[in-house]
Amino acid sequence: MTDAEYVSIWMRPERPARGPKPAYSRAQITEAAIRIADAEGLEAATMRRIAAEIGAGAMSLYRYVPSRDDLVELIADRLQGEIDVDGMPSGDWRADLTRYAEGLRAMWLRHPWIATVQRSLPSFGPNQLRVIEGVMGALDAHVSIDENFGLMAMLNGYVEGAVREEVSSAEEVRRSGLSESEWMARSSARVHQLLESGEYPIFSKIVTQARRPHLSRDEQFRHGLERVLDCIAAALPAT
Repeated sequence: MTDAEYVSIWMRPERPARGPKPAYSRAQITEAAIRIADAEGLEAATMRRIAAEIGAGAMSLYRYVPSRDDLVELIADRLQGEIDVDGMPSGDWRADLTRYAEGLRAMWLRHPWIATVQRSLPSFGPNQLRVIEGVMGALDAHVSIDENFGLMAMLNGYVEGAVREEVSSAEEVRRSGLSESEWMARSSARVHQLLESGEYPIFSKIVTQARRPHLSRDEQFRHGLERVLDCIAAALPAT
């Protein structure tokens, strides 16, 4: 498909102006794709597999979702809809951004395969637009739109990086067949060797003094989030 032929999925009517009511909907197809991806990963969510899930013919689904790219757009936007931004902006930007960041993290943890869906280019789906209006609206009265973009990129970058590390660590522990505490204990001999060598003073401080590694995942996330919000606060004009 050339650029001249491309039409956004959001500009395509879901049902024809005339004729019988469609047997299925984009929402049904998207929900089935997400169920499959949650169980087996996004690659398993083929049109054939989705069709079997909802009891349709595989080729018939292309009447509703013309391409794989369109399906990914629908999935990505549907996941954005899980982030609660009702009532934003509320007038309390810090509370709004905290709720957004925690909601974004929770969505990633429910659907860790989203790492394969995350897209740099916007698709302008209804849920994405709702999130943009609510979250960026929280800072709109305080900074220019360009500054707003930069601060949101910093916040989103923190959340994405933190959750990717969280998901990756959990998967590594799962593959090891050990509990997290057992997995950590396995490294204790090497840690003691490094401490006794005296060659790594910063590493020694991390092991003997740092509190953050011993916090729960929720506490670690919130601790880092507070630092990011402090940076955002420092960028806002004084009131």
